[in-house]
Amino acid sequence: MTIVVTTPTGHVGSRVVRLLLQAGVRPRVLVRDADRLDGETRERVEVRQGDLTDAGFVREAVAGAGNVFWADPTPHTTADPVEVSLATAAPLVAAARAGDVGRVVLLSSVGAEKRHGVGHIDALGGIEAELDATGVDVLYLRCGYFFTNLLLDVEGLARGVLTTAFDPSRPMPWVDPRDIGDVVAARLLAGDWRGRVVQAVHGPEDLSFEQVAGILTEALGRAVRVEPVGDDAVRQALGAAGLPASAVEGIVGMAAGSRGLVPEQSRDVLTTTPTRLGGWAHVELRPVVEKADGS
Repeated sequence: MTIVVTTPTGHVGSRVVRLLLQAGVRPRVLVRDADRLDGETRERVEVRQGDLTDAGFVREAVAGAGNVFWADPTPHTTADPVEVSLATAAPLVAAARAGDVGRVVLLSSVGAEKRHGVGHIDALGGIEAELDATGVDVLYLRCGYFFTNLLLDVEGLARGVLTTAFDPSRPMPWVDPRDIGDVVAARLLAGDWRGRVVQAVHGPEDLSFEQVAGILTEALGRAVRVEPVGDDAVRQALGAAGLPASAVEGIVGMAAGSRGLVPEQSRDVLTTTPTRLGGWAHVELRPVVEKADGS
């Protein structure tokens, strides 16, 4: 059984590849630059080098696969991100419709169930809808807010500021991408699920940004405070950074469309993963923040 893994050097994909190798499976990895794989991994996987926006490459690379893990590679900063994400996934959808793919595990997001009004997350809702229409066996992993998103503003954290456009007092699911990789690998290796499956991945606990600031204060060894920002301020900052208007709205919409959102699935033994933010921040985030301010 061939297992295809996209974005094999990403936060989730790299974990999936490692676990599959440890399980004795030689996955087929789709990668833009094979040199980004470490040497030991590259020797143990089947490498298909190409661009996921190249329909011909994707269609050929996934043909005959028993399982495909699909993570949308489209950066939020891309012009027309929803359209690009849908176009990138189109060859996978075509392969599923033609019966060239056995099962698909899609890295989706909390909010994709809304289908519209959640910025770039709308693309994941669209991919879900298109895969639904193929009749392929599919698993949608509706994931919470990645711990690794904190790495996007290391300079702010070095100053002791946690900026957010979310409601700072409202708890939401936070999750370590490595834990998502654990769930992906387990599902790719499991042989007994069929049909359409939705599984949330909520992390160990719901946290507000105010609570996160407290956790980071302890984990980073420095005072961290929350600084809420409005949608218009985000638009202005992103526009000043040179992002196209469509990308700006895709980013703003993710936070704006998620306000007040209650995830489709509640927290239970299936949706809860173990890694806590404090431990992750101490090991992964603290060294990066200290490097940023020369500590």
